[in-house]
Amino acid sequence: MNLPKLKNKKLFDQAFTHRSYLNEAKERLESNERLEFLGDSIISFVVSKYLYTKYPSFAEGTLTNLRSLLVNTKSLAESADMLGFGNMLKLSKGEEESKGRQNQSLLADSFESFTGALYLDQGINIVSKFLSEILLNKTEVFVQKKAFKDPKSLLQEYVQAQKQNSPVYKVLKEEGPPHAREFTVGVYINDTLHGEGKGKSKQQAEESAAEHALEKISK
Repeated sequence: MNLPKLKNKKLFDQAFTHRSYLNEAKERLESNERLEFLGDSIISFVVSKYLYTKYPSFAEGTLTNLRSLLVNTKSLAESADMLGFGNMLKLSKGEEESKGRQNQSLLADSFESFTGALYLDQGINIVSKFLSEILLNKTEVFVQKKAFKDPKSLLQEYVQAQKQNSPVYKVLKEEGPPHAREFTVGVYINDTLHGEGKGKSKQQAEESAAEHALEKISK
């Protein structure tokens, strides 16, 4: 799809300015963190409204799990990658060297910040159209696969079937300022690390870790 053009170029530039870039930039800039905050809420609202309308027979828990599949870091990063957001990011040399343009968390953040910028620039109707074309079209695939259960529940069911101890989640790292924390969580089964995940909340990071564990187990 063609990326919607923003009328306000400053908003567009801000949407792709990572905080690491500010220390090296000669001009005065604002990072994309505030737009990311706004975009996160807007995406959640648009997705929730869509699911509520599209699937009137689905219970709250099913709708919540479907929304999680659509808005988790992996899903948003995939959409950002399809749109070429990685190439648009303004990063510090350090982030460049550590392959920040391929970093799922940074890509997902850029998707949220662009959505926030698009909302401020053109309103909710254009945002809904944009998300419909790039994000909401994944929904039916999840429904057909019956992927309603979150990764933590699926991992719990797997270990129970194998008669193993329940997974234990441990925070391995916390980074970033208080208003933009990023958590790295490891999931352990019988004291062995089976997967790691990152997220803007412990819950997100745990789900990502469980997802990685399931991918490892299924190979």
